Amino acid sequence: MSQCADILEHMQKNGPITAIEALTKYGCFRLAARIKDLREEGHEIETEDLELPNGKTIAKYALKAKEVA
Repeated sequence: MSQCADILEHMQKNGPITAIEALTKYGCFRLAARIKDLREEGHEIETEDLELPNGKTIAKYALKAKEVA
């Protein structure tokens, strides 16, 4: 399976994904690029910024409700 397919399946079955999850589960170092690829394929993906306890911000990506199987 490609990284895009893995990430899409993850969001469909498990919900949102972060870069750390993408790296550890799928070996994907560039989640934002794969999300861009998926959006260009027509998938509607929302981005939510999460603030970590250390003050840093990361992105969490999720399919819009109508795309979740």
